[in-house]
Amino acid sequence: MKLVYSAAAVGALVSNASAFAPTGSFVARPSSSLNMMNNKKSFSDSSSFFPFESSEETNQQQSQSQKSSSALYAKKKGPNDEASDGSAGARQLLGLKGAAASDDIWKIRLQLTKPITWIPLLWGVMCGAAASGNYHWMWNPFDPNDRDVMLGATDAAKGLVAMILSGPFLTGFTQTINDWYDRDIDAINEPYRPIPSGAISEKDVITQIWVLLLGGLGISYGLDVWTGHDFPIVFALSVFGSFIAYIYSAPPLKLKQNGWAGNYALGASYISLPWWCGQAVFGELDRPVFWVLPILYSIAGLGIAIVNDFKSIEGDRQMGLQSLPVAFGVDTAKWICAASVTLTQLGVAGYLATIGETTYVAILLALIVPQMYFQATLLIPDPIQNDVKYQASAQPFFVFGILATALCLGHHDFGDIATAI
Repeated sequence: MKLVYSAAAVGALVSNASAFAPTGSFVARPSSSLNMMNNKKSFSDSSSFFPFESSEETNQQQSQSQKSSSALYAKKKGPNDEASDGSAGARQLLGLKGAAASDDIWKIRLQLTKPITWIPLLWGVMCGAAASGNYHWMWNPFDPNDRDVMLGATDAAKGLVAMILSGPFLTGFTQTINDWYDRDIDAINEPYRPIPSGAISEKDVITQIWVLLLGGLGISYGLDVWTGHDFPIVFALSVFGSFIAYIYSAPPLKLKQNGWAGNYALGASYISLPWWCGQAVFGELDRPVFWVLPILYSIAGLGIAIVNDFKSIEGDRQMGLQSLPVAFGVDTAKWICAASVTLTQLGVAGYLATIGETTYVAILLALIVPQMYFQATLLIPDPIQNDVKYQASAQPFFVFGILATALCLGHHDFGDIATAI
């Protein structure tokens, strides 16, 4: 049976990967020194850490060896408008706009990993643990039978390691490699960021990419050993997620050139993968529903990712990136966004109704209604002006809906695995 579900796991990953296949809607990327396909050197001649080629190798005219040569692409280097509310230092550490400038290499390294983006991944791990129905507290105030201090401490330690894997390491890897391959477009949209501004050298960026990737894969395998998995599912998920992160940012595929594939890749990376990681650490991914519902929520994540594209329309057009707002126009893209977020959640609620979980259905619907309200009052009227307000207003209800679904799965009695969906 474990072999069957291991095969099912591989099948689910392959089906996810098929969503990222290149399509005819890709637009040829303008020629630039960042295009790996224009690199005529063989790998043996390269002095960089393949596949993360340096700008020096792709353009001999850019010879500054210790500064990111992407700074040469910037139309202007800023200035970055630092936040005037005293939060500029914190913003720099979190990877937010309005950050203070710093020469501290470790602060710059942390900024590249964008710690603010770790939060959805940490939440996803927690949801996966909840969906497993097998996470133990040190002292559960709601269940007198769940108060084993040592067992609870062990599970807390496993959860912490899974969060470190998903957040600082693999999300940090994803954000760093994305900034590396986005250094040309950041020179247009955000020329003050560490790489296009020259605040960190290419060698330091490439080293950081490898350390985070290899460190994350090592931690994932260690979690498989710790939890006694026959099949290294956490390691497999980490390899798959890292591969998607690479092809999302790097040519020749560069999934972000295509609005559908790129945004779904984001949704899957921020929702499905950490959910599966958390559930695999504390239980088993032994029912199709444990794969299907996170994938549905990833489609909703596609809609959320579209919101982030509205603010980058100018740079995306200049660089030939086919984000959905560029491909379909703002008016159509905002409706695609709203529909994907709302309809997939209604679909999840419908499934919970079919298994008799009416209480959780009511909770989920109560969390969907405010999101629809904010779509009608913020997203639809002006998605460009209200993108941040909409995200801040609607997303809390969305993420609590994911948690409610996970808790429902963790507490539901599916009975016979052979007949349960």
